[in-house]
Amino acid sequence: QVQPVESGGGSVQAGGSLRLSCAASGYTHSNDCMGWFRQAPGKEREGVATIDSDGSTSYAESVKGRFTISRDNAKNTLYLQMTSLKIEDTAMYYCAAPRWCDVAIMTEGFAYWGQGTQVTVSS
Repeated sequence: QVQPVESGGGSVQAGGSLRLSCAASGYTHSNDCMGWFRQAPGKEREGVATIDSDGSTSYAESVKGRFTISRDNAKNTLYLQMTSLKIEDTAMYYCAAPRWCDVAIMTEGFAYWGQGTQVTVSS
């Protein structure tokens, strides 16, 4: 079973930056749509960003202009660069291979996903 491993989460003050990474050993995801979603306590899962095998991307309106998704196929690694972080960005962040490569519906199904990395933004 494919299980990506996320890293790079942590605690940061509002306005700060973090870069999340997602590595998948034993499986090459260069031909897959990949994405990030998040879930805060008591809230629904929210798609954050997707990147298709051709490099095309989609972002949630709430993170546009602040977050950048990218992938390094040589390293089999997915990234999420987060800048200008806000308190409302606090959540567990997961990388996943969504069945639909559109951030609006990515949470409707995944081929596989990781165990998440916590991001906490404080004032």
